[in-house]
Amino acid sequence: MSLKKTSRRAHNTMSELNITPLLDLVFVLLVIFIITTPQLVNNLEINLPSPKPPVADNQPKPKPSRIVVNAAGQITLDAEVVTVPQLKTKLQQLKTDNPDLGVVLKGDDEVDYQVMVNVMDTLRQLDIVKMGLATD
Repeated sequence: MSLKKTSRRAHNTMSELNITPLLDLVFVLLVIFIITTPQLVNNLEINLPSPKPPVADNQPKPKPSRIVVNAAGQITLDAEVVTVPQLKTKLQQLKTDNPDLGVVLKGDDEVDYQVMVNVMDTLRQLDIVKMGLATD
């Protein structure tokens, strides 16, 4: 009885996969992506805002109106006590005089936030976008 001898080394070398060509392919693809990506990014169109014309020095800067809401919910516009409807009409008059009207809103620490929301809603209805909140 004759036994055929088989080499284990022959089977081991055939079961291993040679990945060198695959690595070459990956590096070639990586180089292609590195080269083409900056060209894709540079094609973006950006619309930059135009600079505003300088304001003449002899014209005074417009002073923003000051709205204060105290703890009791009482609203004052430039030291004059008003209600929310009166505030709306007075701000409308100020906005017709100065379309670029700015407002500073200050609320007391103990104020009901609904009053503040009503005031801010009035400002939004009148399209007054230059609004600042004072903390002190």
